[in-house]
Amino acid sequence: MLVRELVERFEQFAPKGWAEPGDPVGLQLGSLDAPVHKVLVTLDVRPEVVDEAIAVGADFIFAHHPMMFHPAKNLDLAVPQNQMYATLLQHHITVYGAHTNLDSAPNGMNDWLAAALGLQHTTGLVPSNGATATPDIMMGRVGDLKKPTTVQAFALRCKTIFHVGGLRLISHTPDAPVRRVAVLGGSGGPFYQAALAQHADVYVTGDISYHPGHDMIAAGLNVIDPGHHIESICQPQLTHLFQQWAQENNWPITVQATTLNTDPFTFL
Repeated sequence: MLVRELVERFEQFAPKGWAEPGDPVGLQLGSLDAPVHKVLVTLDVRPEVVDEAIAVGADFIFAHHPMMFHPAKNLDLAVPQNQMYATLLQHHITVYGAHTNLDSAPNGMNDWLAAALGLQHTTGLVPSNGATATPDIMMGRVGDLKKPTTVQAFALRCKTIFHVGGLRLISHTPDAPVRRVAVLGGSGGPFYQAALAQHADVYVTGDISYHPGHDMIAAGLNVIDPGHHIESICQPQLTHLFQQWAQENNWPITVQATTLNTDPFTFL
């Protein structure tokens, strides 16, 4: 089969038009008309992931984070990123990225995160700004826990759920009760007002910076920052989804998730 067959099916699930303006989703490198036999699913496209793709015989890398957030200024192969592009071309590996369109998709990234946290009765958190998004296409989710807990206890639960060695708790009231939780995968700091507006007791998101952290505390919002890499939840989920589609459509492909941890941070 061709790459385009899998891509066309995926874009029914999470159309590129749902991506935020300027988000470079879609084909990153290669050709939609290239044959595909084995798919490697990953959060990030890094040199070590490319080496893994070559080792397992994958000819298609499907990533959540676009490989090319910024255009190359030159093709100097002394630059590791440029060398990675050259290696991909040399081995005829096609790369596709699905970012904020997957974040907004029903039964996509943020539903997976909400389910992992045990949230019930979830609704969308932030309306998508994608060009073709409808009012029910939203980034983030907000919902209720089955049983109330405390901010600190819930933060410790997040460490276990997301398999992180550490996280940052932004709160002056760690003993406060938690029933309602908002979550947004990736860098959700700019959207904390939406969590407040929907009466969340805790907001779970990544990449909170210093001054917004002060603003969140001043606003009375408890925030748990387990990092950006929690979006790696997409790896088993997308793998299962693609395997299901392959079975339904008799696609002659195999699909596997990367075995690598691409989180750049280590907690000491």
